[in-house]
Amino acid sequence: MGMAQMKSGLSVLGPAYLVGAGHGATHWIAAIFYFLLPFLAKDLGISYAQAGALAAVFQMASFCANVVSGPVVDITGRRVLWQVISLVIGAAALFCVGISQYYWAAVLALIAIGASNNLWHPAAISYLSARFPERRGLALSIHALGANMGDAVAPLVMGPVVLLIGWRGVAQTSVLVPILVALGLFLFLRRTGRASNEAHQPLSIGAYFGGVAGMLRNRAVLALCLMSSFRNMAQAGLLVFLPLYLADEMGLSPAVMGVVLFAFQGAGILAAPLAGHWSDKAGRRPVVMAGITTTTLVLIGLTFVSNSVVYVAGVSVLGFALFAIRPVVHSWLMDLTPENMGGSATSLMFGLQALFAMIAPVLGGWLADRYGLPSAFYLLSVAMILANAVVILLPKAQREAGDGDQSSTKSASL
Repeated sequence: MGMAQMKSGLSVLGPAYLVGAGHGATHWIAAIFYFLLPFLAKDLGISYAQAGALAAVFQMASFCANVVSGPVVDITGRRVLWQVISLVIGAAALFCVGISQYYWAAVLALIAIGASNNLWHPAAISYLSARFPERRGLALSIHALGANMGDAVAPLVMGPVVLLIGWRGVAQTSVLVPILVALGLFLFLRRTGRASNEAHQPLSIGAYFGGVAGMLRNRAVLALCLMSSFRNMAQAGLLVFLPLYLADEMGLSPAVMGVVLFAFQGAGILAAPLAGHWSDKAGRRPVVMAGITTTTLVLIGLTFVSNSVVYVAGVSVLGFALFAIRPVVHSWLMDLTPENMGGSATSLMFGLQALFAMIAPVLGGWLADRYGLPSAFYLLSVAMILANAVVILLPKAQREAGDGDQSSTKSASL
């Protein structure tokens, strides 16, 4: 009986796991870039500031993509189609990174990767939110689990491969993962979409802008987006400067770098489903506060650690706390917004996140060039302190009891 229930649960959540795999593929693309950044920088002969600028270009493209991604998803209602298109664009751009011989060519490829990354989120998060309204935290934690898998597995698998075929070969061959996942999404979710919500009624232009206006008047939504943006600023900085620190300051080989980065990202594999399930039961706010506070304390503490073993252990704890927050914040946002505006709400949050994330690589790179790489981590600590300050000011969500009532959460405000 237990086995039958387990199989039934897996079947019901099948679309969530497939979309989670797609999310993992988008993060696989980004993780491959970040992992290859030290090798690309050395090959092209660029500075830390220029390497940080590449990451800023990624975030800028993500920000600009929000102008159209949310509206396109909500107005057309084609949530699965846009997920597939996102993966195909990202895979093609990553291949171009592998064949680029000039800095400007890498910049253009990063623009496409950043845009495709933020085309994914409004489509996928709104799809899952509407498909699993009573298990939203769990469904979006599976989505986040895919991201952590992509982020963690990419450097672990490709670390040794770099030694065999070089960084360019890794960039070119790794596109097989997102292409295969895109094919799976197209073949499976396209058939089940009508039952799940892929074919929900498109919005008129007037109804869409009316919904946007109402969302922008919700101060709780805006505060939640601001808090998430500070958190994402720290995450974006870590993705850039942690590989550089491991390669240049600690002198680790590509294979060992892959293991350390797996420890950082792999902790989120465990954290995401635990945090998502907990938030469905206990409410979003206590989970977010616990994760933000832990992340802040560990990140500050790591700036005083010199022992490599302790540093790696601290990085694992940091990854656990940092990535546990992500699906809960997304679930909280969906609780506060109407179902047919899920794509635009996601675009609002990810647009602000991308805007803040542009600051960390550029300013952190400038600090690293002048004062050494550790100075970049002090900047990230400040970002987390600000995130912690904002989350304290957030109101208690009306859905704190975990009773599954979605109707009352849409109007929560400060």
